[in-house]
Amino acid sequence: MMVILYTGLVVMALLGSLGSLFFKKASGENSIKSLLRKPHFYIGGFLYFVSALLNIILLKYMDYSVVLPMTAITYIWTMIFSYFLLKEAITVRKITGVGFILFGAVLIALR
Repeated sequence: MMVILYTGLVVMALLGSLGSLFFKKASGENSIKSLLRKPHFYIGGFLYFVSALLNIILLKYMDYSVVLPMTAITYIWTMIFSYFLLKEAITVRKITGVGFILFGAVLIALR
């Protein structure tokens, strides 16, 4: 059961990060009206919504003190997506920061 729950945490973080990626792609618009015409805006919103629903479901079965800190995995996905899909640079500082996040998330998960 715990494997399923922790897998759910990773998927929740993945969906949240993908939602942000789609919002980034929609963010080039100059007006709200043109933003509302972009499919990326709605895909991002849908992914955020599914991530939030999964978060609620996970909170039913797991401690709040575990679920909320584990959402920090979103930063790892975000760095991966920004590098491969947005061609952003990954610096030693970013890798170090994500390493600390991952280390903290593992410490919390182990209780």
